[in-house]
Amino acid sequence: MSKGISEKVKGAVNKVKGESKDQIGNATDNTKLQGEGKKDKAKGAAQDEVGEAKKKEEKK
Repeated sequence: MSKGISEKVKGAVNKVKGESKDQIGNATDNTKLQGEGKKDKAKGAAQDEVGEAKKKEEKK
């Protein structure tokens, strides 16, 4: 598996994990859990961007 795709998979996992935490935190009125979820989603988005960059570099 290429490094770009690996980063994109990690990013997707973190986005899903973050969305879950955010929604559960929202449903239970747990602002700490919501914050963790938003952080995980941001981390996932960053990993996705890194994966895209690595994928473009591999094509060169």
